[in-house]
Order: sequence, then C-alpha cells, then structure tokens
Amino acid sequence: MKQRLKRWIFRLLSKAPEAVIVTFATGDPDLCRRMAEEIRGLVPDRQHFLVTNENWSEMRTLLKRYRIGLAPVLLTREPNALRRAAYRLAPRKILAYNSRLERHHLRLDLASLLFWRGVPLDRIYLRPYWWPWPKRERSVVPTGYRRIEGRASVPERRRVAVLSPYFPYPLSHGGAVRIFHVLREIAKEFDVELFAFTDGGAEPDSAPLLEFCSRVVLVERPRYREARWSTLLPPEVHEFRSPGMRQAIADERLAFRFEVLQVEYTQLAEYGGDVLVEHDVTFDLFDQIARRDPGISRWWEALRWRRFERRQTRRYRRVVVMSGKDAALLGPAISTAIVENGVDLGRFRAEPERPGERLLFIGSFRHFPNVEAYRFFTGRVWPLLRDKFPKLTLTVVCGEAPLTYWRAFANSPEPPADERIRMLDFVADVRPLYVQANLVIVPTTVSAGTNVKVLEAMAMQRAVVSTTSGCAGLGLLHGHSAWVADTPEAFAAGVATLIADPERREQIALAAYGHAVRNYDWGAIGEKQRALLRDLR
Repeated sequence: MKQRLKRWIFRLLSKAPEAVIVTFATGDPDLCRRMAEEIRGLVPDRQHFLVTNENWSEMRTLLKRYRIGLAPVLLTREPNALRRAAYRLAPRKILAYNSRLERHHLRLDLASLLFWRGVPLDRIYLRPYWWPWPKRERSVVPTGYRRIEGRASVPERRRVAVLSPYFPYPLSHGGAVRIFHVLREIAKEFDVELFAFTDGGAEPDSAPLLEFCSRVVLVERPRYREARWSTLLPPEVHEFRSPGMRQAIADERLAFRFEVLQVEYTQLAEYGGDVLVEHDVTFDLFDQIARRDPGISRWWEALRWRRFERRQTRRYRRVVVMSGKDAALLGPAISTAIVENGVDLGRFRAEPERPGERLLFIGSFRHFPNVEAYRFFTGRVWPLLRDKFPKLTLTVVCGEAPLTYWRAFANSPEPPADERIRMLDFVADVRPLYVQANLVIVPTTVSAGTNVKVLEAMAMQRAVVSTTSGCAGLGLLHGHSAWVADTPEAFAAGVATLIADPERREQIALAAYGHAVRNYDWGAIGEKQRALLRDLR
C-alpha cells in the first residue's frame, strides 16, 4: 500500500518514484571519473547519471523526470557552473569530494566550511581543548616506558644521554643517519643512553644500536588530536609532550647517572638539557614557506616557530647547528657549535658509472619539503626534459607510507602516473640506487639545515643538480662540485647539460668526492662532537 501510494504521488508530480544518483563532473576529468566509479560501487542498486559540460543541456531536460537522492560533486576553489546547478537541484543532497578524493556531506555547519576550504577530512572535527563544545576526538598520551640493556658500561667513563623523536634505525632518512653515527662516535669515549619515541606497533630493531649504546629507553609517542591553529606553541611540540618520557628521563638520571643530556630536534627542546641539536633552524624553513606562498596560516606557523625556537635555544649551554649559515640565523646571543652532517665513506664507496640516462631523487615524503621538491620537478622541470631525452628515467625513494604523507601535504590522492618515473617506498640500502644512477637531483624549493642525501651522492661519486637551498651549507661551487639552479628552466638546462656530457659529469663528481673526503667524514665530525661533550662539565 505504501509503495503504491508513493508511486501515485510521484506520478502526479511527473517524477520517477525511485531517487537517482547524479554525479556532476565539476573538476579534473580523471578525478571525476574515479569519483563516479566509487559512487557506483558504493550504491550499486540505484540508477546513476553522469553530468558533464558537454551533456548538460540534454541532461537538464532529462533530470526533470527524476528525484535526486544524492549529488556527488568535486570541490575546487574556482567557480563552476555545473556545481552551481547541483546546489540548485539538490541543495540538501550534495556529497562533496575534495582533490584527495575524501568525501563529506555538505551542510550549513563549520565542518562543511572547513572541508570546502581544503582542510583534510581527519582534521575538520578537531577542536581545541578550550573549545566549549565537545570534541569529536581526544589526544591519547601513553604512559610508561621500556628499557633495553646494551653494551656493558665502563665505570671510569663519563655518561651521556641522547633524546630523539624517533628510533634512529633503519637508516631510512637523513635524520636517522645523523643520530645513528653521532651515537656511534660518542660511544668511542662515553657510555651512551638513548631515549627514543616509537610509533607503537612492531618493536624496532635495536640490535645495531645496542652494539655501542649501554641502554635504550623506548616511549610510545602521543597521538595528538587538536586543531593545528589553536595553540601558541607549534603543534609539533605538543605531539611530543609525554609524561612517560619525562618520567623515564628522571628515573634514568638517577639510575644511569648521565651527566649530559643532548636533545635532538627543536620540537623536543621543552624537555631541557645541556645540548640542543638543531637539525635545521625550523623558523627559517617556515619563513621560506611563508614568503613563497603567503597566507594567514603560513604566517601563523612561522610566527609560532620563531617565538618558540628563540626562547628555547637560550635555555641550553650549547646549541649544535649544521653550518655557519644556521649559526648566523640564531645570532651571536646563542652559544652555537657547528657539528656538520657527515657521510660514512667506508660504507658509501664509489663504483664506476654505467652508461645511461638515469636520474635519482631520494627524499622521504614524511618531510614535506620533499613532497614540494617532487612536485616542482615533475610539474615544472620534467616536462622540459621528457621529450628531449626519450630514454631519460627517474627513480624516487619516497620513504615509508608515501601516499599517506602525499595526501597530507598535496591536493591529490597520489602523484600523477608516469611510465618513466619509478616510485619506491622504504629502501633499506640506497647504495645500489646510487650505483645505477647517472645523475642525482635535489630539487628542493624550501629547505633548512644540510642534506645528507647530497653528501651520500658526493661519496658515491655521482654528480648532483640541486637548487640553492638543496645544497646550502655544504660549500659546493656551481659548475665545479655541483650544478646549482633554482628556476625550472635553469634546473632542466643543468640536467640536460650533464646528461649529455659524461666527461663534465665525472669532473663534477670527482671534485665533490674530494670535498666530502676533506670535510664530511664521520670520523672527523665525531671528534668535534666528543670535544663538545668534554667541555661540558
């Protein structure tokens, strides 16, 4: 009876009784195609229509016969006639997709406004702790810690502790490489205890570090769920606020009796200690971003980091920086010591280059400047090279879970596909990739500190084409020990020149190798680190 009544009412209205789904192609054709396919899979038992600019005039007439039950649209910031039509036809049935292909039912509420503004879906329901309304999610802060015994301590040795935001093994990115080798170098003279955060899940492989660390203390990292704009402190500082880590440091100060605490990375500076290691001057990185792409959110990020970093660096007896440039950024009021990044020349040994036109870019997408670097190269440089060099290929090492970080930093579900670009996630040993490469590229548009991947390429005797920021602080000379270019045209010209001229490529690679041997061997850098600790009594 109910169904007959329903059909009779809609017959009077000249409408089909069953609601249909009308997908409006209001953006990139490929994303709209994928959106339509997903909707068909989610709701297979309904009649589906796809509206495009080409068929809109005929579909407008056809749709008068139907009742719209769901109207998926792709949101973009540009005005769109089809999207306006969808709002008119089905204002309460809009299922909005963003460029990451996340979906959200549009309503007259704050969440819908944030979604339209481009805020990732997992953040639109976050509320500050001081917000008067209930939060959808709350931060989770694990307690407790786990201690693992390593190499036996020597009674007459001084004891040093190092605090890291992650477990520095495997050597999957530049920060892990540096901390691992610094710990090994410190252990030549001191007994070392490592405090490290973990992401939970699988237990890290601690055996390589226990060969030279006396103790390793592991604390699960908090899961911070607050709106990023809502606090005066940078969100990254809140992400590492852990009562468990504070308790571990206090307990081990009594049990292990370490004399010096070295803190790695600015975001951990609140824990206090004797030495703060600035892997990069963080406010410099965010200042670069704000200048390059101005906006209120970027200005706010830069302001918070500058305020926090300036205050925290004054608390430490020594602040370690990677280069003279970084020391100058902090200013003369801060007691800085330059302990450069280095490279293991015994592990990264050069092999003869094989003929070919193979490019290599190593940059974990977990560090958002690497996502920007990849977008800069593939979007603006690669089109200038692709047709000119039909055999040219690119290998990219993106690190663990690259798509997760890509979607967080880029406005697309994944990088555009290209048959001549090979994307790799975590690679335990990158040396074979250097051996296969003819040229290493470092197309970073924003960067701070110094890049370990440049040093590895130098040690492997592979020529590097880099932006100024990509090789900053390493003392490389354009045309002699590297090819330095900042515009898309100049970068493409550098790649084209060196790919076409193997002899010049070899000359640059040999000059860079000599520079690495003279200045960036971990043995010499380790002595600087140990001398710094000796002076702190």
